[in-house]
Amino acid sequence: MAPTTLIPGFDAADLDTGEGVGIRAATGGSGPPVLLLHGHPQTHATWRDVAPMLAERFTVVATDLRGYGDSAKPGSGGDHAPYSKRVMAADQVAVMRELGHERFAVVGHDRGGRVAHRMALDHPGAVERLAVLDIAPTATMYARADRDFATRYFWWFFLIQPEPLPEEMIAGATETYLRMHLSGQSRTEGVPAEDLVQEYLRCYRDPRMVHAVCEDYRAAASIDLDHDREDAAVERLLTQPLLALWGAEGTVGRTYDVLATWREVSTGSVDGQGLACGHTLQEELPDQVADHLTGFLAG
Repeated sequence: MAPTTLIPGFDAADLDTGEGVGIRAATGGSGPPVLLLHGHPQTHATWRDVAPMLAERFTVVATDLRGYGDSAKPGSGGDHAPYSKRVMAADQVAVMRELGHERFAVVGHDRGGRVAHRMALDHPGAVERLAVLDIAPTATMYARADRDFATRYFWWFFLIQPEPLPEEMIAGATETYLRMHLSGQSRTEGVPAEDLVQEYLRCYRDPRMVHAVCEDYRAAASIDLDHDREDAAVERLLTQPLLALWGAEGTVGRTYDVLATWREVSTGSVDGQGLACGHTLQEELPDQVADHLTGFLAG
């Protein structure tokens, strides 16, 4: 069956990273290239309202991260390296090169923002600009975790438990778990729309994706932090212009001085603001998100 996408006016394809890992990508528009990366438990479909607006001025590529949606879900060993943000970022750089984009802007929400952060550090020649939605740096969030954070973001600590505990527990209540997770992210009535819920549920019913999700989080609590410590030891910081947007009514906005956390890890310009919504800005306030991104991406 031909690859499909829920983003209106976009074409879908499965692209090879060169390492035998297929990545589902939806493309549309024309102009300077921009890569959109989703979070958990979403897929690239989370951008369906924002991507067409950006496509009026940019060539937009929205992908499923390794392990998510309709992208490949490779196995993982004890070090969780196949789901490190370094490897997940390399996938996306390879996809953009396959599409003819050697240098591009990247926008990442949630897990996609963490992949984008690592991509900007590891591939500074490829990433021209960086926008992160509703995250603070991973190492910062772990270092400053307290009871309130652990309560609100319990899945950070649930999903990292040894295999197969979280995988089997989710398998026993997949729809309940996913719906509660999605409803807890948004502060906007009717978001996500039911057809998006069904798309996320279709993907989440695949045990391979649930395992990949757990590996993503396990990597974030282990090998990703090792990579962050290596960067800190040599004072390796972001250099690209950075835009941070966050939900003023969500956990990140209520817990951190978001701009300050990004200025701690950057030598470039850092700007942004909170929006009147929860975690899923691109689904709750797509017009505002598109406006902010358009201005930033246009330089």
